[in-house]
Amino acid sequence: MNRWWIILAGTILQLCLGTVYAWSYFQKPLVETYGWSNSNVSLTFSLTICFLGLAAAWGGTQLPRFGPRKLAVAGGLLFGLGYLLAAVALHYHSLALLYVGYGVVGGSGLGLGYVTPVATVAKWFPDKKGLATGTVIMGFGFGALLMSKQIAPMLVDYCHKDFVAVFAWLGVVLGGATSLVALFLCNPPIAPAGDAQQRRPQHDAAPAKFPVAQFVLMWSVFFCNIVAGISIISFQSPLLQNLWKARDPAATAEMLAVYGANLIAVSSLLNGLGRMFWGGLSDRLGRLATFRLMLASQVAVFALLAMTGNPWLFAALVCYVLLCYGGGFGTMPSFVLDEFGPKRMAAVYGAMLTAWSAGGMAGPQLVAFLTDHYGPAASRYTFTAAGVIVTLGFLLTLAIRPAAKPAGNTSNG
Repeated sequence: MNRWWIILAGTILQLCLGTVYAWSYFQKPLVETYGWSNSNVSLTFSLTICFLGLAAAWGGTQLPRFGPRKLAVAGGLLFGLGYLLAAVALHYHSLALLYVGYGVVGGSGLGLGYVTPVATVAKWFPDKKGLATGTVIMGFGFGALLMSKQIAPMLVDYCHKDFVAVFAWLGVVLGGATSLVALFLCNPPIAPAGDAQQRRPQHDAAPAKFPVAQFVLMWSVFFCNIVAGISIISFQSPLLQNLWKARDPAATAEMLAVYGANLIAVSSLLNGLGRMFWGGLSDRLGRLATFRLMLASQVAVFALLAMTGNPWLFAALVCYVLLCYGGGFGTMPSFVLDEFGPKRMAAVYGAMLTAWSAGGMAGPQLVAFLTDHYGPAASRYTFTAAGVIVTLGFLLTLAIRPAAKPAGNTSNG
């Protein structure tokens, strides 16, 4: 099989899975329709991301056993089932079932579906691993754009704002699409013909003893970048709507919803492009230098976010944060490959995604708590906390020392 078809299949799969990032599109309507608090509703998203990371960690260890096709198909089916269970939960006004269905079941499907194409495409592209994995993961970032501007508005209108029907349709469509495209994933049986770089013997850069300290430092840096970005993702629409409402008290709920959806769309575009942009840039600058640049630049951005009340500047700054958020996911797979070697790539990268689990719980719940208890000051507190977190992440990068590479390996760590 031509290896570029693997990238295409993986990107489409990630596009479907990435629709989860449009959760903030549903955040405010679910709060208003069902009378739940922001913390209640956002916990659904947090649990989804938590189980995404946990399932990805397990899936990374099982990938050699089951192969990419079986794991990805299972992930797609569970992802669709999560939406269907969420529809049942909304019908019965059951938060517990919403948490189990969309959070645990759907999140587990996300994890199995996410880790599989990333680890698989890295095997097909050892010569362009940063660009290749960044391109596939780019699809996940674009998922929110697809959901917020096309799928969700169409279904909400078609179902007359009946969210039970909306989530049921999402389960059928997205579950079917992810399972179908997953059938095209496979490992390279031999080095693709005509690729001299790929025909070279692949060295495993990992030392005999697992470098625990290196893993912990990389995990912590990844966690800091994730918390900062996912805090924005989970509440970007309500935060922008509040700014516009303060500026224009006459703005209707429909107008504000459109403003929020537009921000989700544009920021998801930057989230997706960031995965390819920073992943490709890391092939030139090195993985560590790329993380340092992303984190250091966000310190200034969050300082500005904490001070601004201008919705246009707010939107631009949010888009940059999402560019860097996506960049972390675009850079980390090749960082893991460089530091731990191809034999350990799937298992270590899966374990690295538990940083996503932890960040998915910490970030949105922090913002929800501040929103429910501090009113207009919540956004300032949120951005100040995020600024402290990315500062810590940058300081942690200074403690990382890239592993020595075997002779002949020119990859930048």
